Amino acid sequence: MDSFAQFKQNQKASWAHFAPLEAVTTPTAARLVEWAGVQPGQRLLDVACGTGVAAVTAARRGAIVSALDLTPQLLERARENGQIAGVDIDWREGDAEQLPFGDAEFDVVLSQFGHIFAPRPEVVTAEMLRVLKPGGTIGFSTWPPECLVGLTSELAGRFMPPPPPGILPPSLWGIPEIIRQRLGSGVKDITFDRGSMLSPALSPQHFRANIERSAGPIIKLVEVLSASNPQALVEYRKQFDAIVAVYMRDNTIRQDYLITRAIKC
Repeated sequence: MDSFAQFKQNQKASWAHFAPLEAVTTPTAARLVEWAGVQPGQRLLDVACGTGVAAVTAARRGAIVSALDLTPQLLERARENGQIAGVDIDWREGDAEQLPFGDAEFDVVLSQFGHIFAPRPEVVTAEMLRVLKPGGTIGFSTWPPECLVGLTSELAGRFMPPPPPGILPPSLWGIPEIIRQRLGSGVKDITFDRGSMLSPALSPQHFRANIERSAGPIIKLVEVLSASNPQALVEYRKQFDAIVAVYMRDNTIRQDYLITRAIKC
């Protein structure tokens, strides 16, 4: 198995526990769907859909929705969310770098904090644009490196073994200049905006404990350091809590994000 395939297998397993975080990603899903201007009758694909919060939101607006994710446990939760909402969605288990759809099949392609974890940005970008119709909308939410999630991700990266060669940090998807480069000449009318996700927490430590139970890369980090270097884990947690404290107010943690929209040429 090559390094990219192994990396994806590790991701598939590590994100299995993400479902508890869907509560805080649900409001931002509505923002993404609204930002993309989703209309009834449009064909829409949600890439790396997780528990389906954006897909269900779009389906409730009348879109004809397909949704894909690498992790079966998240798709199980997504199907349940769709059933509860009473919407019909085509759920697929699959790889964002190899979308199982035809060229120009969708009016809208979305991803909420999902496609950024694909190991090869140029591949996932090409795939998302391939399945989008000319004149269609691509929209996604990402984490800027200078904000909370970017800062804590960079911190985690200092304590983790280095990724395989060629795998870039997901936070690069939070830089407008890099997004423009990656989308390239295949799109026009690129527009950016900002939003904030608010996570309830009683303390920075409480927030961290929830992340350590739910966020794939951090679950792996804690597992590795617990076994190999407990003192490094103590230091990581201390620095994580210090970063989070800056963004805490009134029992909420503010996680700022970037939102992007563009039209395929």
